[in-house]
Amino acid sequence: MGQRARGVPWLLVVAVGYALVQLVLVVPPLAHALGWDETVYVSQYDPRVPAAFFSAPRSRGISFLTAPVIAATSSTLALRITLTLLSSAALYAAFRVWRPIVGARTTALAALLFAGLWVTQLYGPQAMPNLWVAFASVGAVGWFLRAVLRREPRAGWWLAGCVAAAALFRASDVAWLTLPLFVVALFRARRTLPYLVGGVAVGLAQWVAEAFIRFGSIQERLHVSSATEGTMRLHPNFGNAWNSLDGPLLCRPCTATLDYPGLGLWWLTLPVLAAAALVFALREHRLPQTALPVACAAALAVPYLLLLDYSAPRFLLPAYALVALPIAGLFTRFSARSVLVVVGVVVAAQLVSQVAVLNQVTESTAATNHRYRAAADGLRTLGLRPPCLVSGQRALPIAYDAGCASAEVSGNNASTSVAGLLERAAKVPTALLTEKGQRPPHYARDWTPYPLRGTPGWTAWLAPTRPKAP
Repeated sequence: MGQRARGVPWLLVVAVGYALVQLVLVVPPLAHALGWDETVYVSQYDPRVPAAFFSAPRSRGISFLTAPVIAATSSTLALRITLTLLSSAALYAAFRVWRPIVGARTTALAALLFAGLWVTQLYGPQAMPNLWVAFASVGAVGWFLRAVLRREPRAGWWLAGCVAAAALFRASDVAWLTLPLFVVALFRARRTLPYLVGGVAVGLAQWVAEAFIRFGSIQERLHVSSATEGTMRLHPNFGNAWNSLDGPLLCRPCTATLDYPGLGLWWLTLPVLAAAALVFALREHRLPQTALPVACAAALAVPYLLLLDYSAPRFLLPAYALVALPIAGLFTRFSARSVLVVVGVVVAAQLVSQVAVLNQVTESTAATNHRYRAAADGLRTLGLRPPCLVSGQRALPIAYDAGCASAEVSGNNASTSVAGLLERAAKVPTALLTEKGQRPPHYARDWTPYPLRGTPGWTAWLAPTRPKAP
């Protein structure tokens, strides 16, 4: 990577490259349908479709981000392209914060290391929160250091904004992100405390208000959130995180194994490289610039590596983004040509391997999303039209594609009772979905079964049509 004196804006080059990879490899396969979680977030403010059940652990940042696009158009392609452009701009803006702290070359290389991960590329055009927490975290730690080390007068306000954004996108993550920042602020930079507290308060205001309105209290929402996540407790989760490095996108229960262990070696080197970066930073008296992003990355990884019993590759995106900075600093400190060649070869090999995984996972994701859309088309051929209701294990994304409301009587997305479901089924066309080998629940045994076209093994059980009252 060349010197800044040559005038090459390497960080901008990385951001543009990141956008191009999304537009070429990710957007086309995913242009026609949304994924499960995406439909939950997007449906909240979609004027054409009833909002899906919004479980306790979720936060509404992504719903706010996508609301203007969804209000203007129902095109999934338009949403994908918009998110691609926004995520690429966010990558540039977040890592640009670090240029005065670690220099232009390190900043650009860190952005490249993070943007080169398949999971970063896959979620750029998707309506999911973890990547946006990553961008907000990189910005927050960078502005905190600029406020402490450089005493920039506006850094505190930018710090507050980034912390608020992280809280909006995922309320639980902001507690872990700010824990190291509060510790440093208390002992070294108390003038940053008002900005940290203010950012957290503003970002969590909506989540807190919703906790009281929907759950009765903050404590009850946290309790329900923990239950939804499988009761969060000390549970080493490294094996599940390793096994899901190349998919599936949600490993719950996690019975997957890593298809190509050699392509996951980069994951095992992260703590080693971070430790080496800390050693060199200590010798060179540049510890804060290295130690703080490492500490925040480790804190953000705690709930996903120690407290859950399932995994998803996207969970660690904020940790990857932060740890990329000290690792890039470690690489760029070398000046020997032979070492630079080795580093360049390693980075290039990593990028190529990530593209191979990206193609495989994108194809699988597109097939799943298409299956949801095909099921929705099948429901329409059976005469299901809005206003309508869909229930069953796969109801949320299929109901969204069909323009229907969704309802569950059990599981993490339980939103009604059996009596409530039957009451609604008496008023609007209703379908209950089952997969191959499943029997309908007792209350739907007299409903009429129809195999769904395009989704072999899936059956729609239509509730009896009630005659309208005279």
